Amino acid sequence: MTVPALHNSGVLYRRVLSQFPQDISLAFAYGSGVFKQQGTSQGQMDKNMLDFVFAVDDPVTWHTLNLLQNRKHYSILKLLGPTKISSIQNDYGASVYYNTLVPMDGRIIKYGVMSTDSLIDDLMHWKTLYVAGRLHKPVKMLVQSDNGKIRAALVANLKSAVTASFLMLPESFSEEDLFLQIAGLSYAGDFRMVIGEDKSKVANIVKDNIQYFRILYNNILRDCPQVVYKPQQGRLEVDKSPEGQFVQLMALPRTLQQRITKLVDPPGKNRDVEEILLQVAQDPDCGAVVQQGMWKTVSYSSKKLIKMWKGWRRKPAVSQMS
Repeated sequence: MTVPALHNSGVLYRRVLSQFPQDISLAFAYGSGVFKQQGTSQGQMDKNMLDFVFAVDDPVTWHTLNLLQNRKHYSILKLLGPTKISSIQNDYGASVYYNTLVPMDGRIIKYGVMSTDSLIDDLMHWKTLYVAGRLHKPVKMLVQSDNGKIRAALVANLKSAVTASFLMLPESFSEEDLFLQIAGLSYAGDFRMVIGEDKSKVANIVKDNIQYFRILYNNILRDCPQVVYKPQQGRLEVDKSPEGQFVQLMALPRTLQQRITKLVDPPGKNRDVEEILLQVAQDPDCGAVVQQGMWKTVSYSSKKLIKMWKGWRRKPAVSQMS
C-alpha cells in the first residue's frame, strides 16, 4: 500500500529544493502558506511563511554541505560546526533542527532537518508526535526516496491516527468529525493552543481541505475491519464493543500505549501492558483515557521545546541573506 501523496510540481517548490544539498530521503511542505485555511484569502496565503521538513540519512554530512551553501541561514550555532548542530538536532526538542525566517525566491521560509531514523521512529511510535502529527494532515510531498521503511512508516502513522481517533469518537460520526479529531491529535496538550495560537486552528485546517483528507485516508478507511465506512453519506460507524476497543488499543503506537498504562496502572504494580489495555477497553470512559494519554504525549514534547526555546530565545534565529 502506498501513501496518497499530494505532489506539487510548481516551479517555486523546485527552486527552493534546488538551493539545498540533494541527499534528502523525504521532503514535504506544510502549513498555511501551502494549504488554504478557512478565512484566509489567496493574497494572505502568498504572504504566509512556507514551512518545510527535510529528512536526511546523514545529518552531519548534510549540515556540512548546507553550511557551505547556506551559512547565513543558521543562527550563531553555526560557529559550533555541523557535528554539534546534528547533536543538538538529535538530542533536544523533537529531533528537528529548524532554520527560520529565511528569505528565498520572494518568500520567507523555514525548514526543519531531521534524520531519517528519527522520522521513522516518530511515525511508528509517536515518540514526540511533532513530525508524525504534521503528516496526519495533508502536506505537499516534494521528495520521497524509494525506501520501504519510510513508506511503511508513513502508512502506519496514518493508520494510528485513525485508530486513536476511533477510540475518542462515539459509535457513529461524520467524515468531518473524524478529520477534525485526526487534525487535532497533535495539538492536544500543545502549549501553543493555550498561549498565542488561534483556538479555531484545527477547524480552519479541516474545513477547506476535506477533499485532501479524503484522498489521504480513503483507502485506510475502506480497508479497516473496525469501521463501516459510507463515503456517499459521509458517515462512519465504529466498533465500540470492549473487544473492538481492545483491538484498537493494542494497535496504538508504543509511546501512547505507555502513557495510557502509566495513567491506569498504580505505581509499583507493574502489570502487563496487554492486561492494562484490556481493562481500559472495558472502561466506559475508554475514550477519555486515550485523550489523556494523547495530552501527556504532546505536552511532554511541547515542554521539551519550551525549555529549548527559552535557552535560545536571545540568539538570532537566522542571519539576513544578502
